[in-house]
Amino acid sequence: MNTQVLGQEGIPLAAEYLRAGQPVAFPTETVYGLGCDATNPEAVKRVFEAKGRPMDNPLIVHIAELSEWDNLVNEIPPLAKALALRFWPGPLTIILPRSERIPAETAGGLDTVGVRFPAHPMAQAMIRAAGIPIAAPSANRSGRPSPTTAEHVRIDMNGRIPLILEGGSCFCGVESTVIALDDAETVRVLRPGFVTPEQLAEIAANVVVDDAVLSQLKEGRIAPSPGMKYKHYAPKADVILVQGDSESFLTYVKAHRADGVYALAYASDMAALESAGIACMSYGDTEEIQASLLFARLREADAVGAKRVYVRAPHKDGVGLAVYNRLIRSSGYHLEVV
Repeated sequence: MNTQVLGQEGIPLAAEYLRAGQPVAFPTETVYGLGCDATNPEAVKRVFEAKGRPMDNPLIVHIAELSEWDNLVNEIPPLAKALALRFWPGPLTIILPRSERIPAETAGGLDTVGVRFPAHPMAQAMIRAAGIPIAAPSANRSGRPSPTTAEHVRIDMNGRIPLILEGGSCFCGVESTVIALDDAETVRVLRPGFVTPEQLAEIAANVVVDDAVLSQLKEGRIAPSPGMKYKHYAPKADVILVQGDSESFLTYVKAHRADGVYALAYASDMAALESAGIACMSYGDTEEIQASLLFARLREADAVGAKRVYVRAPHKDGVGLAVYNRLIRSSGYHLEVV
């Protein structure tokens, strides 16, 4: 199979493939998604096969009109509706009990489904042209860093899918925030993203960050959201997350320098690292820039043949919580506090 890469002109072809049960990669504001007909179990299986993804890892369903949500879930509580009106279109996924229209394959065998309304105009145009809800995980091989450009998708998926829609670099750079409702007033953050707990608290009376955001999922617990159960976002290199200030990070990396060792650091750390002769890459100083650059930098680590990458940990508030969440999973929970 030759994988085509097309721009806006490829949307009609993408819609044909999707209606025929074939997977298509497309851009969103978060990362590139690997989409299929959310109501077609065979199409869903093709996405899992292309990714090499475990079948018990649920997919998120994407819509392009708020009214489409009604047929995908059994009920939309007032809090869920208020959150959607505030944050959709945008990088927020809301988990609710699924309707019979969503097959078990899409939901990873759960009785719930996560739904989101992406903000990217190409994603919206593709969903509308297809005329069906689109189930989509990130368009990378399972466990690898998520793709934020069409070229990232091509590297992972060439020959596995028929079409990639090229829509530029993703603005957010990390996957959507995933939430569930504990009760009529309480939001539970299962996966952090660009919609932060602080922003959710503007709508919900209570916001709880799930324990699994910063630590491993407890043994025996069923993962209600993508990105909770397995090691994710990892390059071929070993990733070690290092928590400390600029000076402590520099001292630690200098003590562990070796062939194939790289530092992924704040922009403000680069001069000192370079002066010390340490191979390094920057992922910015602000949370938003770190989110937008993180996966691209992890892929660059593979491109330069890095064997180990020491990453200076981001802050754990705002969007930084999402960056930290991706890094702790990328490292297999290997954290050094210095």
